[in-house]
Amino acid sequence: MSESFELSSRMLCCRYALPLITKRLESVKVTQKPRSTVVCAAKGPRPRYPRVWKSRKRIGTVSKSVKLVACVKQLSNVKEEVYGALDSFIAWELEFPLIIVKKALKILQNEQEWKRIIQVIKWMLSKGQGRTMGTYFTLLNALAEDGRLEEAEELWVKLFSDNLESTPRIFFDKMVSIYYHKDMHEKMFEVFADMEELGLKPSISVVSMVGNVFQKLGMLDKYDKLKKKYPPPKWEYRYIKGKRVRIQVKQLQEFDKTAKGITEDEETEENLSLELEEASTNKVKQLQEFDKVTKGVTEDKDEQPSNKLLD
Repeated sequence: MSESFELSSRMLCCRYALPLITKRLESVKVTQKPRSTVVCAAKGPRPRYPRVWKSRKRIGTVSKSVKLVACVKQLSNVKEEVYGALDSFIAWELEFPLIIVKKALKILQNEQEWKRIIQVIKWMLSKGQGRTMGTYFTLLNALAEDGRLEEAEELWVKLFSDNLESTPRIFFDKMVSIYYHKDMHEKMFEVFADMEELGLKPSISVVSMVGNVFQKLGMLDKYDKLKKKYPPPKWEYRYIKGKRVRIQVKQLQEFDKTAKGITEDEETEENLSLELEEASTNKVKQLQEFDKVTKGVTEDKDEQPSNKLLD
């Protein structure tokens, strides 16, 4: 009886074990088939759906720079308050927003907020960002306009000593103009001598300022040498309506006025701009007529041999 019971149990196990295995295999096959078909039918990268956290519109750099200017204007001149507000403004930025700060400095420069420019640039330099010659020049200009001559001189000496042969000519022009308006002639001559030693050709405004100082001090010999060494140019290039136009220089009144610091009225500026536009249009017309004449001459030369061949 015991042997028959064992055989019957074995028979039952063999009967009911196979369908369970087959069912499991079938279920596995059924689950694998649609996956393989989906991969084959895609034939490329799967479609990307928009993320929830990227659906918001991004704020541009211009609007952020305007917000930065509005935030800075509401503050007092206390250093800790200004630096704390600027730190909180960029607290959620992954990287330092250099473009936003540069645009904000441009807006402040147009509004002539020199103290705010100095504060923002010093904060930016304390963060180790924006250490370029452009930022240093804006800082130098802001210090000069705000009346901080000692700080401007310290900055100039530091820049000139660090970048002896690679200092741009704009810095020399700016320092010469600062010393000229402050009647600091000796320092102006030192900067001009440094320009000549480094082989930098001075601009027309610098030459006119140095020449005016020579005339004031009665140094006519040096004035004559200066005019012979750096004669006034006969032609000048201006950009009018996006075009580079060459204009003949008859007088150097504009440069003398900029050197003396005389601010012109709006009417005179409009008249000068109208005169320059008229001169540019006349120059363009003359060039067009000259091109037409040259084209006519070339066409006649081309037609002459054809007539001879016909004859």
